[in-house]
Amino acid sequence: MSTTTEEEEAAAGGPYDRLSELRAFDDTKAGVKGLVDAGITAVPAIFRHPHHQLPSSTTTTTITVPVIDLSAADAAADPNARAEVVAQVKAAAETVGFFQLINHGVPVDLMSETLSSVRRFHESPAESKLPYYTRDPRRRLRFNSNFDLFQSPAANWRDTLFLAAAPDPPPASDLPPAVRHVMLPYAAEVRSLAARVLALLSEALGLDAGRLEAMGCAEGISLVCNYYPPCPEPELTMGCGAHSDPSFLTVLLLQDGAGAGGLQARLGHGGEWADVAPPVDGALLVNVGDLMQLVSNGRFRSVEHRVVATSRSAAEARVSVACFCNADVATDTRLYGPIPELITSSGSWDGGAGRAVYRSVTVPEFLAHYDGKGLDGRPALDHFRLR
Repeated sequence: MSTTTEEEEAAAGGPYDRLSELRAFDDTKAGVKGLVDAGITAVPAIFRHPHHQLPSSTTTTTITVPVIDLSAADAAADPNARAEVVAQVKAAAETVGFFQLINHGVPVDLMSETLSSVRRFHESPAESKLPYYTRDPRRRLRFNSNFDLFQSPAANWRDTLFLAAAPDPPPASDLPPAVRHVMLPYAAEVRSLAARVLALLSEALGLDAGRLEAMGCAEGISLVCNYYPPCPEPELTMGCGAHSDPSFLTVLLLQDGAGAGGLQARLGHGGEWADVAPPVDGALLVNVGDLMQLVSNGRFRSVEHRVVATSRSAAEARVSVACFCNADVATDTRLYGPIPELITSSGSWDGGAGRAVYRSVTVPEFLAHYDGKGLDGRPALDHFRLR
């Protein structure tokens, strides 16, 4: 596959055929890891992002994400302590959109083995991953590089193993041997954790604790297992471009140690980018998704974030596992809009607009728009905003 840039193609007297390059890359079914294993020394043109979308080499701001001790949320032990946790969750969801959970109940050994197993899968021989490579959205298990390869303006320097883990997962025997012993147990643990977090968010909105869970906000669980190989020219591409998550809630498992980092968040709408400090050991990073911002009528913030490419000098690839908590995408036909109790007759809450900010939408409709446009730098929620 050609690694020349558009400028180089033009200088040679021929047009740059991006579609052919995309097809050639996809036909290898080896992903970005295949390029790295082949000894590539330059980033192919399909991965090169516009200069204004790339991180500044002078970025120095760092966001320290709030740490929330979930063990204190046991109302039976101390109702006042739970109220304090609700207040902490509310503050984080309304401002930075991220928070770390400690004492969350997910076994640390399971978290560690999940990351290790995902790494083993991605670093296994290309031929062993070939049976799982697909772009068929009906497949509950999919391995590929860039879900939006043919939609987005520029590809990202990462490969992904995707699993629709709930409510109707594939048999464990259908999963790759490297991960079949951990993916479904880990998804089950996170689904249970998500229900606890949704209860806190419900209370933070002044609703009954079971309201968001009853709406189906964690009936569907998808694991998105990302692998970011070291890049020969990290200044020209992204590990993952700017986006917010197409979920109600995302629970992110990141590796510890020197390989951690790379996550950046935007400070305010259209503001500057800042590094997100790696989570404390054993913590899970939680962030508000687009659909939570929609049903909360904008009270909770689904913050834009991105991942910088890993330098070639890195000792190893970066690995993460994002758990998207959503409705049952395959069967859910409910309309989701701003929760009625959050629409005030006075037209204001806490000094902000109380009228409905977004129109109602089904989750399949929202995801069709999100996937159709790809990670193009435009917030997906803007399409559903009432003018």
